[in-house]
Amino acid sequence: MAISNATRSRIKDLGEPIALALGRLGLTPDGLTLIGFGITAIGAVLLALQLWLAGGLVVFLGGIFDLFDGTLARATGRVSKLGAFMDSVFDRWGEALVYVGLVAGCTRAGFQLGAWLATVAMASAFLVSYARAKSEGLGFTTGTGMAAIGLMPREVRLIVLTLGLVATGLAGGVTATLDATGSAMIAAALAIIAVGATVTVIQRVLHVRAQAAGEASDRAS
Repeated sequence: MAISNATRSRIKDLGEPIALALGRLGLTPDGLTLIGFGITAIGAVLLALQLWLAGGLVVFLGGIFDLFDGTLARATGRVSKLGAFMDSVFDRWGEALVYVGLVAGCTRAGFQLGAWLATVAMASAFLVSYARAKSEGLGFTTGTGMAAIGLMPREVRLIVLTLGLVATGLAGGVTATLDATGSAMIAAALAIIAVGATVTVIQRVLHVRAQAAGEASDRAS
């Protein structure tokens, strides 16, 4: 297990006052989703320009809005299937842009290993989300149950990536320089995400397999 639903709920409760304050400014849950996506897209462009520190911080800020949109929807009774769909789609879209930005930035820096690792990390991260969506679509682990299964859900990936990018930026300063230390930092973060996300997919597959076996046993009895 990575982050339990109870822990995730407590974290969301901490963000509720901020979410409500944004709501009082006239922002809707869908509006926050789009703002978060826009911020993340800007972060992706900064990464493509090899501005690792700025890009990492902006990407993290964009990820924070993933907390606020859902929290605002629940606090104001505006939870809807459309809102959940929008949130999920733009989260995946934003995450894809971040990894594309990393591929572009690493390629421009001549760091081909980083570009390959970013590609593998993106594929693994998307499989984590797909495993959850497919299992829930088939009736397994409904609600938010699957979100707590596995080593590296989206929140953990965001933290690992941010730490790696900030460390990379501090190693090279505010310029686009990617020295040996910076390269090692970004490679380590991406490798951790790639491996951790792959392990998470396996954990979710095993979880669904066990649940399916339990349901089969119940029917047999």
